[in-house]
Amino acid sequence: MAIELFRIDDRLIHGQVVVGWGQPLDLAFIVLVDDEVANSEWEQELYRMGVPPEMDVHFHTVDDAAAKLAVYQRDERRGALLTGDIGTMTRLIELTGSITRVNLGGIHHRIGRTQRLRYVFLAPDEEQALRALASRGVDVSAQDVPAARPLALNEVLSGEGNR
Repeated sequence: MAIELFRIDDRLIHGQVVVGWGQPLDLAFIVLVDDEVANSEWEQELYRMGVPPEMDVHFHTVDDAAAKLAVYQRDERRGALLTGDIGTMTRLIELTGSITRVNLGGIHHRIGRTQRLRYVFLAPDEEQALRALASRGVDVSAQDVPAARPLALNEVLSGEGNR
């Protein structure tokens, strides 16, 4: 089964991930990759509170996640890997070379970002990073929930997904 979803979502673990994706995909574990959260017991406990007891949560730095990714990929259960930003996912992909698809979830507004979808706002450097991933053969798409149609990166960047 392994990791079914590699998702960039700046909210990390929240209801849409746990219920919206977790239930339809029958996820048994979540791998949260964030250097700060991996070093904060307090933040880890907050994220654990949003997950049902039968779902495991693993917290890793980028380096640790890269070292353990193959183990998660061999897991008999289904899982999801989450990062809070494009840079973290990019570093993980560069270290492992084994991630072939990335889902853009919630990347919300902040100064310097332009709205591409109602749930995706991107700065120019983030757009360039996503294009670079796609040029490496990574399938980058946006999909807020499993029932929605996945939008290819070119649809996201061109604004076609807002139509």
